Amino acid sequence: MGGVDDGRIRKITTNGVAWRRRAYVAPWMAGLVGTRVRLRYLPHFDGRIEVFAAESGGRHLGSAYLAEAATPAQRRALSRVREGKARALRADLKVAEKLRRARYTATTTAGAPARRRTETAGEAAAEIARAQAVDLAARALPDLIPPREPPAGWARPRQRPLPRAPEPAAEDVPARGPEAGERPGGKE
Repeated sequence: MGGVDDGRIRKITTNGVAWRRRAYVAPWMAGLVGTRVRLRYLPHFDGRIEVFAAESGGRHLGSAYLAEAATPAQRRALSRVREGKARALRADLKVAEKLRRARYTATTTAGAPARRRTETAGEAAAEIARAQAVDLAARALPDLIPPREPPAGWARPRQRPLPRAPEPAAEDVPARGPEAGERPGGKE
């Protein structure tokens, strides 16, 4: 394999070889932790790198592959998400281009520009409503994940009971009498 050598010397660790903040692993690395190596790679492909010994004449040790590489299903899902974003951006661009092509009436005197086509109140209200009714959840980043519940061993804030309304005093309670619907005899 040809490729590019960035000139740095790295070490094989228990996580493999680190390159561009990613880990590359291979079965042949077992038992070689601490070995000093140099890497060669293709500039347009970062799924595999070639590992060479830094000492002993630069002997080729083998190929290493990206650890935790996305599965084909994950790559397809990512492609669909990116295509959806691209469609939304193209639609926004199309609307912006339509608004940019507004035509104005000709004048013979200086004055504020007046559009050739006047919008009705309904058209203006509909466009304003569309602009304000943007579904923020749909535009949110898909990789945002709500936080998990903290572990059971962590201290949590104590839930305080809600304050209750004070009980009315005995003199504040209205007396029941004829005005309250009772007969003067006491029995209903």
